[in-house]
Amino acid sequence: MSEQAWPMRLTVVPYVLLAGLTAVTAVIKRDQPRSLVIDLGLCALIGLWTLGMFTLRPARRTDHRAMAVFIVGFVLLLAVLVARDPWFGFLTPAGYFYTFVLLPWPVELFGVGAVAVIAGYAQSYAIPKTDVVGLLATAAVIGVNVVGMCLTGWLGRRGEVLSRQRKDAVDALTETNRRLESTLAENADLHEQLLAQAREAGVIDERQRMAREIHDTLAQGLTGIVTQLQAAETADDWRRHVTSAVGLARESLTEARRSVHALRPQPLQSATLSEAIGDVVRRWSALHGIDGQLTTTGTPRVLTPETESTLLRATQEALANVAKYARANRVGVTLSYMDRTVALDVRDDGTGFDPQQTRPSESGGFGLVAMRQRVEALNGTLEIESEPGFGTAISATVPVTGAGA
Repeated sequence: MSEQAWPMRLTVVPYVLLAGLTAVTAVIKRDQPRSLVIDLGLCALIGLWTLGMFTLRPARRTDHRAMAVFIVGFVLLLAVLVARDPWFGFLTPAGYFYTFVLLPWPVELFGVGAVAVIAGYAQSYAIPKTDVVGLLATAAVIGVNVVGMCLTGWLGRRGEVLSRQRKDAVDALTETNRRLESTLAENADLHEQLLAQAREAGVIDERQRMAREIHDTLAQGLTGIVTQLQAAETADDWRRHVTSAVGLARESLTEARRSVHALRPQPLQSATLSEAIGDVVRRWSALHGIDGQLTTTGTPRVLTPETESTLLRATQEALANVAKYARANRVGVTLSYMDRTVALDVRDDGTGFDPQQTRPSESGGFGLVAMRQRVEALNGTLEIESEPGFGTAISATVPVTGAGA
């Protein structure tokens, strides 16, 4: 039943039914003037009651108390008319319209039940009520009307509840979809920001990687080359120093190419970490004339390429610093394999320095910074112990991961 149909049934249909029944009464009781006058008076009274209490007062139609008074009066007048003339039972649909629409739940059931009693009485008007059978038949007709109409009212109310629940669910779903769309839009913006930050971070990481690789390959190699060429200027066996410089140049060029392609350092291509570090120590010792020894403790294991590269580069950087600054006579390198970590210690007996005064600079401080960045990128730690006149100890500790962990 549409919302536009209800006003017509409430404001027009009752008057049409009443007018039709009034005409029928006038025809049937044309030979009974006194009874006709009473019926016409009751018809006029119920019509005026409806007009004054409902039709002409639309503002009061939502006032449940006022509408309850109106329906009580309507039902009482309808009961009198049906008691006098059974054909006025055809006016009961108007009573149902009013009670279904104007009364709140569950008061609606009482109004519907009262109208159903009147309708059932009208339908059983012709049944004799002088014996038990007639009374039972009358009660049965009235009962059927009451139960049927109350059930209809309950089903209608249940349908309204379900319809309201569906509407609430649709509204909730619509709101959820709106919020989801808003969240998706926010997530899209956040995703764009994260991508931009990731790109920026990637650029920074690549710059730092290239800076470390350049320092560990070209810078150290060029330093060694300069050292060898300077030594060749005053040495009798200058050819040996020139040959060493050429070798360093070739090695540096190879490592630079490998750094550009982000490949593993050349010493690790065909040797274990311990063997690669031992080779670096031996060559460094021969090149600089400083006694260097490697000691390996624990059970060697397979580490990730990143871990091995980091420890190898740390060894190269530590030895390069010894050659440039320490003026040491002996260097000890220890590679320790432990249960959960692997540690690299480089100790010298050189001049030492004050770690608190060391700052990265273009002239020579970037090596320690690069070393620390490499180690901390693997969740490791780098410790530097030194004191002027008492040498230097550098310790890099990295968690063990990989196939052998």
